Amino acid sequence: MPAALRDMPDEGLELVKSFEGIPDGDPSTVNIDPYLDPVGIWTIGWGHAIADSAGRWLRGPAARDQALAAYPGGITRAQAETLLRADLLDACRDVQRLVTVSLTDAQFGALVSFAFNLGAGSLMKSTLLKKLNAGDAAGAAEQFLVWDKGRVDGVLKPLPGLTRRRRAERALFLGEDWRAAGGVRTVRGAVVLPLASRSIARRAEAEEQDPPARKRAARGAVLATQDPLQLRLPAGKPRRAAAKRAKKRSEPAPA
Repeated sequence: MPAALRDMPDEGLELVKSFEGIPDGDPSTVNIDPYLDPVGIWTIGWGHAIADSAGRWLRGPAARDQALAAYPGGITRAQAETLLRADLLDACRDVQRLVTVSLTDAQFGALVSFAFNLGAGSLMKSTLLKKLNAGDAAGAAEQFLVWDKGRVDGVLKPLPGLTRRRRAERALFLGEDWRAAGGVRTVRGAVVLPLASRSIARRAEAEEQDPPARKRAARGAVLATQDPLQLRLPAGKPRRAAAKRAKKRSEPAPA
């Protein structure tokens, strides 16, 4: 009998939220509204891509009415968190599938954040996973820092936002203060990060790359397509930019 799906721990969720950011498409309203991300995809909440009834991402200003109609009146922060938790389910499954050793909540949360940002393919081929499954948790923790690169003018270079995220994930994995390690500060309890530190700002680069999207195995009973907000969203809505995350490969070469 397969193990029950393990949910994203709260601290891991807070880490993901702090680096994803939650722009509001219309600050004049009470709720959070859809917005266009840097590559022209309509998005809402913490990086949740909006799709039409055929499962295609809504793109460009011409699709504005469709995006607004999908979330009439916008959503609350609590609803945005519900969407994010649903979008994290694939990464939770991937970590459970790939890791063969026991994990603390902190370790699990750090790995889910890593897989959510970079794709399960990156975790699967990583030295991080090899060391972890071999029982070398300390060595695995140091491998988070290897995955901080993106392509700039065709050349892999460390990106400040990725570096901060990897440092935060490493610290969480080790049970340390991930906010301090990742340069995340709070103002009256709200996480504050420069826009450049949010992964949404890196989608423009990801859009220029085109590796094939990984095939997904059959999923369990809880899926994002079941409309976690009960808003009667279009059928066939894809998971949160799985292809986008798969494009964010950053490790120069697995050892």
